[in-house]
Amino acid sequence: MVNTEVDLCGVTIDNPVIPASGTFGYGYEFAELYDINILGTFSFKGTTKEPRFGNPTPRIAECTAGMINAVGLQNPGVQMVIEEELPRLKKVFHKPVMANVSGFSVGEYAYVSELIGREEQVGWIEVNVSCPNVHGGGMSFGTDSKAAAEVTRAVKKVTDKPVIVKLSPNVTDIAAIAKACEDAGADGISLINTLLGMRIDLKTKKPVIANVMGGFSGPAVFPVALRMVYQTARAVKIPVVGMGGVSSAEDVLEMMAAGAAAVEVGAANLTDPFACKKIVEDLPRAMAKYGIKDLNELKGVR
Repeated sequence: MVNTEVDLCGVTIDNPVIPASGTFGYGYEFAELYDINILGTFSFKGTTKEPRFGNPTPRIAECTAGMINAVGLQNPGVQMVIEEELPRLKKVFHKPVMANVSGFSVGEYAYVSELIGREEQVGWIEVNVSCPNVHGGGMSFGTDSKAAAEVTRAVKKVTDKPVIVKLSPNVTDIAAIAKACEDAGADGISLINTLLGMRIDLKTKKPVIANVMGGFSGPAVFPVALRMVYQTARAVKIPVVGMGGVSSAEDVLEMMAAGAAAVEVGAANLTDPFACKKIVEDLPRAMAKYGIKDLNELKGVR
């Protein structure tokens, strides 16, 4: 027998596998395919104060070993999420869920976090200061230490739920920004969000994505993500949630060896809706293969 339980900001979860925000909807869609309660938890679709239609289409472009997306935080708004999405989710998911929130001002981050944090089923608030697909918000807060810290402080003032700040890889010094968030009161850090990328259609000589640029994700970014998780885990004392190109149980173990307390799986869900289920079920085999009896032995191996 192996132990797959881990602690995430004071909450024990059955395993470290967490579908990433924007790749798992609000959960109930995947519940039609399998019992999503086998997951550690999941981070639901990024939620803003007002409803957002998102960016114009086309929003998706294929790449070698990955994809580019520029969905633009399409969501029904926080009020609708509370009134409709969470009650539907509660019928099929019986564990604490991670609420991913975003905003276009510090006040909006605080507003959404305060409302969503009142919901009993929300176990953690993942504050997205790293989305590269929106203008006037998102990544602009995550590329500056002071701005990221300001958002962190504002959210911490309005909720008693653990606050995990999601950081952008599109920076020079990821560890410095993570440390600023920790100093501002963050309970955890998650990274990486997508890298900024683009594709050009040679037939039209125009960008494939209507937004011109979008977030590059998939297996190709895994080494970059692993490096940033390693650097961040050594810069802060709070838990780090690793993500970026994770698509197998071995990837999960490698992320945890780099210092991650838990691991999110993103783009893999878009190519295979059973990706997280397969990873959860394969984790004991992978642990046994490498002589790991308890995942807590792995965190921060040097």
